[in-house]
Amino acid sequence: MKISYDKEADALYIRLLEGQYECRNVRLTADIALDFAGGERLIGIEILGASRPFENPEAPAVDLKHLFPRVVAP
Repeated sequence: MKISYDKEADALYIRLLEGQYECRNVRLTADIALDFAGGERLIGIEILGASRPFENPEAPAVDLKHLFPRVVAP
């Protein structure tokens, strides 16, 4: 998985699978689109206006410095 952000376009892209694919774009909202390949295989997620949720001064602050991934055994 790879996450990229274009500051000029204020667009966030989450690539779930690496490689070259012929994709079908499905728009969920004006700001969110999903890229599918090979039938229904989700390849990526595009979010336009990605910084908007963080512009709200009423939104709670999020501190990620103590967030560590954790493995949960089955």
